[in-house]
Amino acid sequence: MDRLETRELVYFAAVAEELHFSRAAENLGITQPVLSRAIARLERRMGVRLLNRTSRRVELTDAGRTFRDECRRLLRRLDVAVRRTQRSADTPRFVVAVRPGTGSGLLSELLRQYSGPAPELIFTHDRAGAVRDGLADAALVCVGSEDLTGLSGIEVGEELPVALLPGDHHLAGRAEVAVVDLQGEPGYRAHCPEVGLDEIMDRVALGRLVTVVGSAVADRLPSDVAAVPVTDLPPTTLAFCWSRGTRNQSLSALADTLAAGNTGEHPGNAAFRTGDAAGRQAVLSTPPDRLAQVRPDGPR
Repeated sequence: MDRLETRELVYFAAVAEELHFSRAAENLGITQPVLSRAIARLERRMGVRLLNRTSRRVELTDAGRTFRDECRRLLRRLDVAVRRTQRSADTPRFVVAVRPGTGSGLLSELLRQYSGPAPELIFTHDRAGAVRDGLADAALVCVGSEDLTGLSGIEVGEELPVALLPGDHHLAGRAEVAVVDLQGEPGYRAHCPEVGLDEIMDRVALGRLVTVVGSAVADRLPSDVAAVPVTDLPPTTLAFCWSRGTRNQSLSALADTLAAGNTGEHPGNAAFRTGDAAGRQAVLSTPPDRLAQVRPDGPR
């Protein structure tokens, strides 16, 4: 069988998403008969039935579900290849993905130890995804709470958990709280909403939200929001990570700085704890719960 064309993958992915030929054709900007013929030709070429069709519905076969997943993966990888190729043709850039309010003080300290050109920062809730998709060269991630498949890196510190409370809340004056103290409070959410830090602070100040975040937010608290340490939750391990095989001179230089253990202690020791270089080295496992210290490939 001749190699499939990208167009065929796109066509099938559209049908598999919609399970409706007319809607898929409209999304693709082609006519329904053209799409139907293309899918029928694809099935003949592959020698398998991908779809079960009736006058009322379209269903994926087992083979169709497998091919749908493979198409998604291949098309995503193609998009990544295009973005990385485009970036390599431009003036070299060093882009780091960070989450609003997570590890900002520690990141500043890390970059102060780094003598290379200042990186560009993009703010996103999917930092690991930004690296895998070629939108960023590296990311500051939370180990254990993000999918780090395909990434390497180095642990750089720990961020302690704090509860965000309205300034006049009856728990706001405490030196510390436990999760059980928070669970019965109006607006309590065990997982912080995936919104910007400013919106989180506004919700807390208005009494609409009580939640636990990393202690990096302590430097950005408005006067009507309090941050109280949570004693029965573990600290969050922060790691600086990148895609395996990345070729970026600035990233390599920063990785060398981190591996040398030159990050030191963050000035706000109550907010961050950094270990020695040996303590930050861990072997990558699958699924990864720690990041291996692996230097990126040489200059791009």
